[in-house]
Amino acid sequence: MDPLQRAPSNQASPLVGHNVATGDRALMDAVSAFGGEDSPEIVEALTPMGSLAGSAEAREHWHLANENEPVLRTTDRFGNRVDEVDFHPSWHWLMTQGVGFGLTAEPWVSQSPVAHLQRAAGFLTWGQVEQGHMCPITMTYAVVPALRVDDALAKQWTTGLASRSYDFGLRAPEQKAGLLAGMGMTEKQGGSDLRTNTTQARPTSTHGEYLLTGHKWFTSAPMNDLFLVLAQAPEGVTCFVVPRVRPDGTRNALSIVRLKDKLGNRSNASSELEFTDTWAVRLGDEGRGIRTIIEMVSATRQDCILGSAGIMRKAVSEAAWHASQRSAFGATLADQPAMVNVLADLAVESEAATMVALRLASAVDKPHDAHEQALRRIGLALEKFWVCKRTPFMVAEALECLGGNGYVEESGMPLLFRESPLNSIWEGSGNVNALDVLRALSREPESLGAWITEVGTVRGENRHLDAMAETVLTELADLSDIETRARRIAGQMAAVLQGTVLLQHGDPAVADAFCASRLGGDWGGTFGTLPRGLDLSGIVARTTPHLES
Repeated sequence: MDPLQRAPSNQASPLVGHNVATGDRALMDAVSAFGGEDSPEIVEALTPMGSLAGSAEAREHWHLANENEPVLRTTDRFGNRVDEVDFHPSWHWLMTQGVGFGLTAEPWVSQSPVAHLQRAAGFLTWGQVEQGHMCPITMTYAVVPALRVDDALAKQWTTGLASRSYDFGLRAPEQKAGLLAGMGMTEKQGGSDLRTNTTQARPTSTHGEYLLTGHKWFTSAPMNDLFLVLAQAPEGVTCFVVPRVRPDGTRNALSIVRLKDKLGNRSNASSELEFTDTWAVRLGDEGRGIRTIIEMVSATRQDCILGSAGIMRKAVSEAAWHASQRSAFGATLADQPAMVNVLADLAVESEAATMVALRLASAVDKPHDAHEQALRRIGLALEKFWVCKRTPFMVAEALECLGGNGYVEESGMPLLFRESPLNSIWEGSGNVNALDVLRALSREPESLGAWITEVGTVRGENRHLDAMAETVLTELADLSDIETRARRIAGQMAAVLQGTVLLQHGDPAVADAFCASRLGGDWGGTFGTLPRGLDLSGIVARTTPHLES
């Protein structure tokens, strides 16, 4: 045999042919715990999605969509302004699947009592294929609760947003089989400080209609059909619905200045927009724009947690798969004690993120339960801060498990690593979310009560968790320099909530390892430093992917 044709030895095969959903023990545990008697319905829906997500076809589209980035066309060949973005066919394939699986706004019109939980489990599953296209999917889901401020606007748009048909292109909404939504809040001069927005909204002679003039610094997916944006109306910052195509079929006066050249998320077109007498319809009252759009922000924060949990799961799956097939120094990597500790530690981080993400998503299915809504309010801010902040650290360690192979683009690990910081920035960076925790605690005391009640369900089951919960309450009792301690408090509360969910519903070995390390302080500050006496091999076995027969 020609030596050049000889198959290489001691190399791991690509991770394809496994079920991303049903092969994820933590995800299945969460679905069973929070879905109850309806969990078989969720598993049935996840099974074909998970199979496709773990296929070679999906892996190829992941790479192609990011290697062939979207291209802005400001004009046609005659010089007419068109402001369109062209995408690679792999982007359209990914969107067709994601929308087709019902991951956009379908839960808001579904009769299933676990519609939002099912969608969250699907989002975590399908998001492991490719992260960029999940941005428009998220915003399309998240826009509906904000639209419900106005019954007429909600009725006008929700059916199209809830469709399972991906219908790309700029046409009148009533001519399309499905619609997508976006959001434009931040501006050059203010960023997260939305009250400094300078975009002006001028009322027209028709009630509820305005013309907007100004800019938006970050607006993802500019080819979507409608956007919620903030602008200064006569009574203050106000929320508006801005369609790309007006009711008469003409293009709205909206210019795409450029697409952002980003660290990651490169398949997704993030843009800068300019408005010049852009037609818009007011959503909610004048001067109440931030309160109106906050429901959309909350839902996007939920998906930031789910998205980061998905990235974590993808990373540890790749690491565990590689280690199960690669040998060094006379033994398989997965059988070597140091690597077992690393993989188990990565798995603990991933399972904690998965369980808490699904726990918070399940609360959306209980809109009239005061405890669930208060817990979701504080929990989203806590875990948006903590899970998203932990992701880059975790992905970097998983990449290292593959050695030099993990640093090569074909492995996909560099793609994951570049994607890993995004969710911590999107919809409020770390400081914004940590301070939002303090704001919720001071303005909505029921949120702290919900956290205490939830944590109290496992009181006495783990001494490390009990001690950390007491530490949190002691920290909160001291209001001096509390903003300086905002991240410390948010991280502690988030970790305690994760430990609580793991003790309630997770694998006992994972819960023990989490509480001993993250809450008990028996941890070296980097992955692979779990203490003695834990079932590390059992944890790794749970997380190692297995191919479908």
